Amino acid sequence: MKTTFPAQGERLCDDAADTQALGEELGQTLEAGDLVVLDGPLGAGKTTFTQGIARGMGVKGRVTSPTFVIAREHSSIGDGPSLVHVDAYRLGDDPLGELDALDLDSALEDAVVVAEWGGGLVEQLAQRHVRVTLDRRTHADTEARIISGRVEDGM
Repeated sequence: MKTTFPAQGERLCDDAADTQALGEELGQTLEAGDLVVLDGPLGAGKTTFTQGIARGMGVKGRVTSPTFVIAREHSSIGDGPSLVHVDAYRLGDDPLGELDALDLDSALEDAVVVAEWGGGLVEQLAQRHVRVTLDRRTHADTEARIISGRVEDGM
């Protein structure tokens, strides 16, 4: 990750457009080998945030939730890394085995991996990762959400 993005912080995003804009800021700083772990309740905006990351990275294809396919790869439009968008929510009885079968550690050599619902599962893939937590509970009567993030050491 390029150092132009703060190592930690919190921001209130008033709507989906703000959430995507913050994701885009992060996406512009991501490099091959970066791992982003997205946490938050259902409907908090994890896929919306990932849409912004994809825009910031300049990758192909419409970003939708990979819930039923588990992982979806988006190639770079230019010479940047691909985006591998993973949804760990539907992993079965052996989530670590299923993640291993996806070969995400190899994908990290040439791509950025963004894992929704990945907390406690994917951190082992990289020495460092960015953890982003999305929270709508505080502002449940609006579209606003609090998004906090920090760089964490894994492994």
